[in-house]
Amino acid sequence: MKAEHKSFYNDVLKELETGSLAIFAGAGLSVGAGHVNWKQLLKEITEDLGLDYNSETDLIAIAQYNTNKIGNRSVINRKIIDEFNKDIEETENHKILARLPIYSYWTTNYDNLIERSLEKAFRVPDVKHSIKQLPYPKPKRDAVVYKMHGDATMPQEAVITKDDYERYATDKAPFLTTLNSELISKLFVFIGFSFTDPNLDYVLSRVRIHLREAQRHHWHFVRKVSKDDYEADKMAQFEYDQKKQMLFVEDLKRFGLQPVFVETHQEITDILKEIEEAFKRKTVFISGSAEDYTHWNSLDGQGFIHQLSAKLVEKGMKIVNGFGWGVGSAVINGALSKIYEHPNKYSKDQLIIKPFPQFPTGEKTLQVLWEEYRQDMIGYAGIFLVIFGNKKDPNEPAKLVDANGVYREFEIAKSKGLLVIPIGSTGWVAEKIHSELKAQNFGLEKGSKLIPLFEELGF
Repeated sequence: MKAEHKSFYNDVLKELETGSLAIFAGAGLSVGAGHVNWKQLLKEITEDLGLDYNSETDLIAIAQYNTNKIGNRSVINRKIIDEFNKDIEETENHKILARLPIYSYWTTNYDNLIERSLEKAFRVPDVKHSIKQLPYPKPKRDAVVYKMHGDATMPQEAVITKDDYERYATDKAPFLTTLNSELISKLFVFIGFSFTDPNLDYVLSRVRIHLREAQRHHWHFVRKVSKDDYEADKMAQFEYDQKKQMLFVEDLKRFGLQPVFVETHQEITDILKEIEEAFKRKTVFISGSAEDYTHWNSLDGQGFIHQLSAKLVEKGMKIVNGFGWGVGSAVINGALSKIYEHPNKYSKDQLIIKPFPQFPTGEKTLQVLWEEYRQDMIGYAGIFLVIFGNKKDPNEPAKLVDANGVYREFEIAKSKGLLVIPIGSTGWVAEKIHSELKAQNFGLEKGSKLIPLFEELGF
């Protein structure tokens, strides 16, 4: 992490913890996936009007001129349908933003990349592209996607012409009211946005005037004007554009918009990955099952799990558990004891329990369902903590064997890059994993101060 990004990094992590982070996605986010930007969308229309495509910058006016010329917006509607209903793969930025616990996504884009990314992350998006949809929440939603300029499936309602913008404050006032409220109550990160949209300018201005010095700040990604983008004989233009960019960025601070400068678009992805990794490191997946508690009796073994779970909650960690046999109930009791002891300090959100299905669903076998559950549960976490790991032999119930499911969870955690902490002293699969990782310095850098501590967790 660059020192200049530290404030942004800490801000975002804090708001993720409280559920108060919002995203505003502009055309740049979708262009990265392969969709056209506004200028490209209107290229043929601009040329049909007899205008120079490279010279025109007032795209709202271009859309209006076309509508005036033919008497309706059928050509524009056709363009929106053709360009934004394509089956295009989401970018890594879309995927990361969908996996993070963000509940408000705002966009002026017409495509469906945000909502598709949320669905692929096993989330339920509530898409709002019409004011008629705003009053009615979708059941079981865990994210709202506000498409304030419309959706490609209903191009006739898309905001694109001068007429649309001039009527927006009247026709779609509830979107402005909602956005105004969220800009006050949440921290926004603007990504892929140029800040040339009249609607957003109107809302930001109104918030600034109403709140004055009390308005909260937000962040926006800015790719620095790069000398590499200019030919040797265009250095004067480079210096001019660089100066103009800095003046523009300084002006946006009037609205509380702080810049996150990047050298390349890939750097945005790297920053988002770093934030996701740091956020996940606050969540521990506890893996284990126990018919036998090694050198403890049942009461002491479960007491250890209880104390372990309570201590993790006390340290501000979230716990994910699949309710493993002989382990799950103690994890729940330990976490809840701490949560209910100090309800104003700790939250029930710190405990995520996802019991395994016990019956096949549709055409999926239990083995397939369990694999999907493991992939999903472990995907929530950044730390994998494994204890015990034994079960009755299915063929000889009186005999105990290693729990292969626990080892499979270790394999998944390792493949996902989680920090693996095996408490080898609990025996069985945990001991096996501890021995295996000890030979590899537990995946830590040689000389790490954590290595001796990890070694102490063995017998």
